[in-house]
Amino acid sequence: MLDLKMIRENLESVINRLNTRGKDYSYLRELVQKDEQRRGLIAKVESLKRERNESSRLIGELKRKNEDASHIMQRMSDIGGEIAAYDTQIQDLEKEIEYTLLITPNLLHESVPIGKDETENVEIKKYLEPTKFDFTPKAHYELGEKLEILDFERAAKITGSRFVVYKGLGARLERALISFMMDVHSKNGYQEIIPPYIVNRESMTATGQLPKFEEDAFKLANGNGEWFLNPTAEVPTINMHRNEVIDFDKLPLNYCSYTMAFRSEAGSAGRDTRGLIRTHQFNKVELIKITSPDNSYEELEKMLKESELILQLLKIPYHVVALCSGDMGASMAKTYDIEVWLPSQNTYREIGSISNAEDYQARRGNIRTRRSKDAKLEYVHTLNGSGLAVGRTWVAIVENYQQADGSILIPEVLYPYMGVTSIK
Repeated sequence: MLDLKMIRENLESVINRLNTRGKDYSYLRELVQKDEQRRGLIAKVESLKRERNESSRLIGELKRKNEDASHIMQRMSDIGGEIAAYDTQIQDLEKEIEYTLLITPNLLHESVPIGKDETENVEIKKYLEPTKFDFTPKAHYELGEKLEILDFERAAKITGSRFVVYKGLGARLERALISFMMDVHSKNGYQEIIPPYIVNRESMTATGQLPKFEEDAFKLANGNGEWFLNPTAEVPTINMHRNEVIDFDKLPLNYCSYTMAFRSEAGSAGRDTRGLIRTHQFNKVELIKITSPDNSYEELEKMLKESELILQLLKIPYHVVALCSGDMGASMAKTYDIEVWLPSQNTYREIGSISNAEDYQARRGNIRTRRSKDAKLEYVHTLNGSGLAVGRTWVAIVENYQQADGSILIPEVLYPYMGVTSIK
């Protein structure tokens, strides 16, 4: 959430910066007008309260003198009604202002390239050349079904489309990747977290999923509309510190958080309808940093390298792009996407996003720090990054390590987890 005072004092600049996202944010002028109206009403209420206090004093004096105070008492009654009416108007305005702030996205960092959509993202680095084969590579779902390690038909019978049953060594590979990722990140100084898979409305709001994306979330019927299935580990992990003041000396806090994630929005209609690229339920290892405002961008670069390390150890080709203004998530000030090479599609596809939300989520979730005993409270910065999306890493291994006979070699770093060197 943006700071209302900052918007008020830099209105046109804020609108112009937000407009680089490709939408019109001129509605913020109306927001500032409502804030001015609210502050005017507050001033009136304070004036009436002072008048009421003075009237109360006068009534006391008149009564002590046995003089008539009825006219002042009538005014006191009128003042009470006026204050109540103004308070109602103030509350209504505050709700409107809060809602507008909640649906307004973050300001972009000055280094974010300006562009209209994903086609204008900027490649900043590349690891390995795309995998070459002397045969026509198959898609992961073809290989998975032939090897009987994926079962989409039975998953559809159990639940519906865009679900999967992992079987045999396919299930073991999924489990191995979760353990491998958690082991690598914990050795790099991240604390392991397995949070609840169900989160409440406050948690969804604090990290920016609500109110804007409520229709894309899975709500629980017996949660009275207040419980949601976790859409990403970012939500429960950051909300561990909602309404807290974190010791400055403990920053940054580094977490690697495993969750099963659930998303009802499965992408563009007709795209990725087969396979594991877009499913409603998937495993994910997420990296979370809660940092000082002073060095959050240094920590962002560290997080990017730590996410890349997983693919480097697995020896899978990928590149990194800086997202342009028109492709940015609403809560983020800057984002890198790691895109892995998928031979069956002959292109790179997103496998992880590494983002800095600055104080946008911390302001919504009231997560603050204090530099010293006498220093004022200030908001922390929150960062999150995929470390990685497990299902898409599974896809990348199966497609890049496939052999002409339809078998799959196992990356060497996974031998201790898998107990086999190939899937046949």
